[in-house]
Amino acid sequence: MAPLSARVVEDPVTKLADDPRCARGLAWIDNNSAWVTDQQIRLTEIPAPEFKEARRGAALKELLAASGLQVRTDKTGNVIGERSGSDAKSAILVAAHLDTVFPANTEVHVKRKDTRLFAPGISDNGAGLAALVGLARALSESRLHTEKTIILAGDVGEEGEGNLRGIRALVDAYGPRLSAVIAVDGPSSDHITTQGIASHRLEVTITGPGGHSWSDFGAPNPITAISRGVVRFSSISIPGDPRSSYNFGVIEGGTSVNSIPSRAAVKVDLRSEDEHEVARLEAALRDAMQSGMNDEVAATQAARDALQISFRSLGVRPAGKLPDDSPLLATIRSVDRYLSIRSRLERSSTDANIPLSLGIPAIAIGGGGKGGGSHTLDEWYDPAGRELGLKRLFLTVVSLAGPER
Repeated sequence: MAPLSARVVEDPVTKLADDPRCARGLAWIDNNSAWVTDQQIRLTEIPAPEFKEARRGAALKELLAASGLQVRTDKTGNVIGERSGSDAKSAILVAAHLDTVFPANTEVHVKRKDTRLFAPGISDNGAGLAALVGLARALSESRLHTEKTIILAGDVGEEGEGNLRGIRALVDAYGPRLSAVIAVDGPSSDHITTQGIASHRLEVTITGPGGHSWSDFGAPNPITAISRGVVRFSSISIPGDPRSSYNFGVIEGGTSVNSIPSRAAVKVDLRSEDEHEVARLEAALRDAMQSGMNDEVAATQAARDALQISFRSLGVRPAGKLPDDSPLLATIRSVDRYLSIRSRLERSSTDANIPLSLGIPAIAIGGGGKGGGSHTLDEWYDPAGRELGLKRLFLTVVSLAGPER
């Protein structure tokens, strides 16, 4: 027998890809990229603003059922398809969020220009949903049976004020069975999100008596008070380590140009790699907005209670991090080597935050292709390279689920 140093140890991913069953799934991906793109367009053109994902969910349910999955919609609105494994106590969850950041009246007709597709939500998360559909079909075509159950879910409430309610419900339902969670979010195959960024989202509201812009000039103005608070908060120091950020995303108030408003509100997003830092930012925000209101009252010489302030939480996303020695990370790294993908580790706020915060191994990856302009009306997607992303997802899921012999 040859010495150990002379033996060639076959890479497990290479061995898996050479399995005739996996080969059938990979061949289906090579031959059906255009079909997957067609499904992406179909799903993207169904509006799915936060809290109104049902129509898009129904279309996804139909596509998953056509791949032979047992599909249902839970009480939260998640569309869930299961591919049963021989071990009923262990499962892999693959989730792609259904919702977008755009309001219901947004034009979402997909337009083509050269190789690119343009539409709000075409990448985030049309690309993720298309990858979920492609994975379901590739698994079906492979006729592969696995040890662990594979759960494919289109989940609600990932964006905006949804507060990750869809993935929270999924983890609550399957938690003890989950050995890994993969969130498929957007395109691109060059990253692996292994750390969830903590975030606090708040609405700050200031109210007052209002009045006429001429006859009541000098009365305290809630919009001015909000503005003073924004300026105060914007002057505080934001650390680079841990990386942190803030954003004043929506400001509203008033009824006409010649009326002193009786109400003004601002919605704020605070983020940090560190839970303690995002808590510090929230405390600083509350102090700054209170001071801004007080400054407005003092400047107008109004009664101390002329303005009132309130704070409402719009959502809290917990932080979490996948250990560097996690088998999940080792698996996708092996798949990336096999596919010659040079991937980098990233930190972000995704559906993976919830399982990571609970100690469940989780990552977020793209579904393949390229995209840009996320969360803008000029969002675009290019399907070139989609096959690589789908193969990456397919091989990772099958590796984790364990093909039956």
